[in-house]
Amino acid sequence: MNPIAAPDHKDDFKLKDTKPQLGERWPHGGPRGGGGWISSERATSTYDLVEQMFYLYVRVVKAKDLPTNPVTGSLDPYIEVKVGNYRGKTQHFEKKTNPEWNQVFAFSKEKIQSSVVEVFLRDREMVLRDDYVGKVVFDMHEVPTRVPPDSPLAPQWYRLEGRSGDRKVRGEVMLAVWMGTQADEAFPESWHSDATSVHGEGVFNIRSKVYVSPKLWYLRVNVIEAQDVESLDRSQLPQVFVKAQVGNQILKTKLCPTRTTNPMWNEDLIFVAAEPFEEQLILTVENKASPAKDEVMGRANLPLHIFERRLDHRPVHSKWFNLEKFGFGALEGDKRHELKFSTRIHLRVCLEGAYHVLDESTMYISDQRPTARQLWKQPIGILEVGILSAQGLLPMKTKDGRGTTDAYCVAKYGLKWVRTRTIIENFNPKWNEQYTWEVYDPCTVITLGVFDNCHLGGTENQATGGGARNDMRIGKVRIRLSTLETDRIYTHSYPLLVLQPSGLKKMGELQLAVRFTCLSLANMIYLYGQPLLPKMHYLHPFTVNQLDSLRYQAMNIVAVRLGRAEPPLRKETVEYMLDVDSHMWSMRRSKANFFRIVSLFSGVISMSKWLGEVCKWKNPVTTVLVHVLFFILICYPELILPTIFLYMFLIGLWNYRFRARHPPHMDTKLSWAEAVHPDELDEEFDTFPTSKQQDVVRMRYDRLRSVAGRIQTVVGDMATQGERFQALLSWRDPRATSLYIIFCLIAAVVLYITPFKIITLGTGLFWLRHPRFRSKQPSVPSNFFRRLPSRADSML
Repeated sequence: MNPIAAPDHKDDFKLKDTKPQLGERWPHGGPRGGGGWISSERATSTYDLVEQMFYLYVRVVKAKDLPTNPVTGSLDPYIEVKVGNYRGKTQHFEKKTNPEWNQVFAFSKEKIQSSVVEVFLRDREMVLRDDYVGKVVFDMHEVPTRVPPDSPLAPQWYRLEGRSGDRKVRGEVMLAVWMGTQADEAFPESWHSDATSVHGEGVFNIRSKVYVSPKLWYLRVNVIEAQDVESLDRSQLPQVFVKAQVGNQILKTKLCPTRTTNPMWNEDLIFVAAEPFEEQLILTVENKASPAKDEVMGRANLPLHIFERRLDHRPVHSKWFNLEKFGFGALEGDKRHELKFSTRIHLRVCLEGAYHVLDESTMYISDQRPTARQLWKQPIGILEVGILSAQGLLPMKTKDGRGTTDAYCVAKYGLKWVRTRTIIENFNPKWNEQYTWEVYDPCTVITLGVFDNCHLGGTENQATGGGARNDMRIGKVRIRLSTLETDRIYTHSYPLLVLQPSGLKKMGELQLAVRFTCLSLANMIYLYGQPLLPKMHYLHPFTVNQLDSLRYQAMNIVAVRLGRAEPPLRKETVEYMLDVDSHMWSMRRSKANFFRIVSLFSGVISMSKWLGEVCKWKNPVTTVLVHVLFFILICYPELILPTIFLYMFLIGLWNYRFRARHPPHMDTKLSWAEAVHPDELDEEFDTFPTSKQQDVVRMRYDRLRSVAGRIQTVVGDMATQGERFQALLSWRDPRATSLYIIFCLIAAVVLYITPFKIITLGTGLFWLRHPRFRSKQPSVPSNFFRRLPSRADSML
């Protein structure tokens, strides 16, 4: 874990075991106090997956009976808390002798170099130095210790003292001072001594927060028909289509094939909507007056809350909705109400509650529950994650001429997002924050990302030329829950790897403690036989194109809604966590996926090579043993399937010794990230549409054509083989088909009169025959098959 050491390059990208000191450890008297600061009999802790961090807390509640300034006759009070070299200030109130602040200050104990805590009350002056009003001093050794779930320490009134401390002055201040840990309820909202350089709005952007994704629904709009559609040009009948819009999502039906005033479509349009419903369903009926012109015939605005919420596959009732004639507005008053007839549209609209709205890739999905809470099952486990620290982070921006990093960590699982506090100007930040999620399916993935905070108020990177910046990504970690053993604590340091246009780069390491606790083993085993998604995805499935589009829209909605929180979880952070650009073309990913397929067939290829060596008698002893096994299976065919399954059972037991001891992580070799060509990386990071020069685009297009040409050849060869199978009985080649059907007749007679065991034995012995009886020429069936015609000669 020493970031200064220079490990081997490949080992630097691997997972590392760590042994952090987790749980509560109280000084002076054992793990839970004993005779020291505190004596506790509690056997468990909610913060047992993080290293304990001690803080001195000072809660400033309010003040009363404060003296006014004899010169100005008023008082603008504020509190300054001083511990050693650290100072924290409350806001000041103008002309108020009974102010209320209710603010908490937290000072890290390991950085405190003072034996006293001083609380000063001062009078704010606009020109001169702030006036001293009074102070309260606490001895550090007399400060009590509090551990949740104990009740909060009650604040007390303290009389203010003079400068020398030998006399009391007028005025009292209500304070509470205690020693605690990061488990204290006051910790998330408190002012931290290690963030003194953050001012203004930046103070809200460094706090730890928990976010909840908006509740997403699929809105299904079944456009059935319309009636009384009149064209502006009365001389011809309209040819219309329907355009539907929800927020930024716009979908259209197909153009009605016939010109009529009563068109029919019966098409489904699917949208994504989020509670609370802020958008409306806007429907317009438009006439295709010319190839370049669409005329709006009518319009309807429908709020989403009026639609039925469907929890199963039963159809909902359809309704007729009147359309407003396009063009009647405020200038024409109530003319539209004078119309006796109105264009109507027939719709069947519902909010689908039995689907799971996908906002992330199904490859590493973190939640599979349907939208409707009534359909949720009981949780089968608890996931606890301790976000301990990061090590060896690289500088992400410059401040005052030096590199710095203000790091925070985001974790996403299910509907719950968590964000740790931001550690200011530290390449080895220690968060030690613990979070808990309910688990409804073990075959899910938790995603954690580390980012550099660029919204701290005055700490922006000067190299960018000012202006608002995006939080920069440092790295990401995914952990699949099904790869974890239950009730075991995993403590590992994960490499934070980022692929940049310059190549693969390690940005640091993220240290985590993870525990997956099983609540019901029977329910967990039962889930392994259930569908991955709710049943409506299989009863009424969406097309692949629909799913891609809906996923993209759901990601945008989640990013917008979380960006409106305080502090906001910004769009660039949400998009990186949800892999919004995972569908984009990448030569590197294509190579990686190709070699993944090759590795799958490596076992089959090895087996075929071994069988080839057996047939060629490379090792006579092995070939003889295979003959013996073959004879046994022919004599006792009922042993074939038991032998196969017993063999797989023994292989599983043997592989148990070599099972993985740690969760999988980002694999640079599997991702083809170490040997990627620089131009391929440059293409992967290119915008869409491209922003490159014409000659670069032409070169990449030619390269893509060459790759596609090879794929085209392989697909053509596969089609050729399939068409040759069809040609066996299609009489495309009369002689070949005649020979084949005569062979089939002879084979049917032979197989009927000959016992099946004899046929199998003869076939096996012929296949295992000695090389002396083999020919180097291709076999007769192979020659016959290759002479069959295909449709390749009919292609242009």
